[in-house]
Order: sequence, then C-alpha cells, then structure tokens
Amino acid sequence: MKHPMFVHEDIPTVEVDRLEAVHRPLADSVRELVEATIRTTVSEEEVALARAEVDAVVARLRASQLEGPAGVRYNSEARSWSWGNAVVGERNAVAPPLEITEDEDGGVHAETVLGVRYEGPPGMVHGGVAAMLLDHLMGVAASASQRLTMTGTLTMRYRRATPLGPVRLEGRIDREEGRKIFVVATIADPDGVTVEADGVFIVPSWAT
Repeated sequence: MKHPMFVHEDIPTVEVDRLEAVHRPLADSVRELVEATIRTTVSEEEVALARAEVDAVVARLRASQLEGPAGVRYNSEARSWSWGNAVVGERNAVAPPLEITEDEDGGVHAETVLGVRYEGPPGMVHGGVAAMLLDHLMGVAASASQRLTMTGTLTMRYRRATPLGPVRLEGRIDREEGRKIFVVATIADPDGVTVEADGVFIVPSWAT
C-alpha cells in the first residue's frame, strides 16, 4: 500500500538537482533573515521598512504555491526529495538543513552549526531542537536499505547543555526485533557528548 504523501514524479534526477540548486540559496537567505531579525538593533523606522519589503517578497512567492503538505517525492531513478522537512528540507528555513552521511559500518552522522534561531537557555540549544534533530537522524539510521520507518518511542538523556555552535550527531541500529528497530544516537560539541538518545522505530504494516 502506498502512502498518499509519498508522491512519484517523473522528473529526471538532473532536473531535481538543478531545482534544488535554484531554491536552496533562497532558503539560505531566509535563514540569514531569521538570524538578523533576532539580533537587529536598528531603528523602529528601519524595522517598518524591512517588514514592508519582506511582505512584498512573501506576496511574490505566494503567486504560485504548492497545495497541501510538501510531502516526500521520488522519481524512477531512486532519487527522493523532501524539501519541506523541518530537519533536512532544502527549502525550509527552519531546517539547518542537516546533511546526513551514511557510514561504511551502517551508522549515520551529520555535522552542522546551530545558531541563535535554535536557542533555548541563553547561549544553549533548545532541548526540543536537539530531540527533533536526533529523531530524524535516528529515523534515517533505522531506514537502512531504503525501508520506511516511523518513530515509536524516543528517550533522551541530556548529559549537559549543548552550546550554540558546531555539533556532530551520530546514530546506529542497536538491534532489530521483527518490525521494531532499536536505534541509539548522540549529539556532541567539540568537548564531547551532550545528549544521548534511544529510540524504537517501527516499519508500518502498510509499508511491508
């Protein structure tokens, strides 16, 4: 059974890559806008002018919109893309975006820099952001061999606060029991591990 949000599109991979290259710089600029909005100390007049300019850009982009969820799309060449995803979405300015690499031993890792838009306690990464990033990374680890999995449970252990700045995430499958995949993962800053996680990921019955 196919899930309605996994949409097949007959677009060659080279064209998907081209579109991604066109749209990613826009999302990067919006990320910079978010950071600048948080940090700005310009005058009230400048804020009003900036808002008018941003509203004009929003109106321009809304002239042609995708309806409904962004979903996951894939083509016949086994290329998939999820541009709206909150963690890896190339078009989503909320996403870092996390670029996940598969290791030869079956694990996965990612490195990114978490700026002020991810702040919780002063100077530290929000605990919910850490959970979101690990949840996605662990889902990728669980989905080895291109199978579909969904989060069943996720347990977090915050060993210490994660400072804003560079972080490394690592995850791997610990064991499997039928449709259940048990995954372990960590977030670390340059001084060592800050967050540990255990998760159970499920292969949905409709995906088997």
